[in-house]
Amino acid sequence: MRDIILQCAGIAGIAVSIVHGVLGETKVFAKATIQPESLRTLIRLVWQAGTVAWIGGAVLLIAAPSMGSESARHWIVVTVIAIYSFAAVANAWWSRGRAIGWKALGVVVVLAVAGY
Repeated sequence: MRDIILQCAGIAGIAVSIVHGVLGETKVFAKATIQPESLRTLIRLVWQAGTVAWIGGAVLLIAAPSMGSESARHWIVVTVIAIYSFAAVANAWWSRGRAIGWKALGVVVVLAVAGY
């Protein structure tokens, strides 16, 4: 059962990551005025680097049960929990708790802890 919960955490993590990337492009950067243009491109790339990193962590959560190594599982889960927890806290602080993003990230953390 804990394997299924961990894989659900990974699926939720991928969903949250994709929403993060899409909202960044359609809501944040569509309205943002950033000069010079090269800086705008850099900030967009850094934003999407976070998206890709979250997807990578989520994929590892999905794969961890099939690795056959408790040590690998431990370090994958602990690392992903740290990454998603930091993102959830940062999002909650930035939005003053009003955004849904920190709650979605928190769900991933809770599922990962439950599947640990």
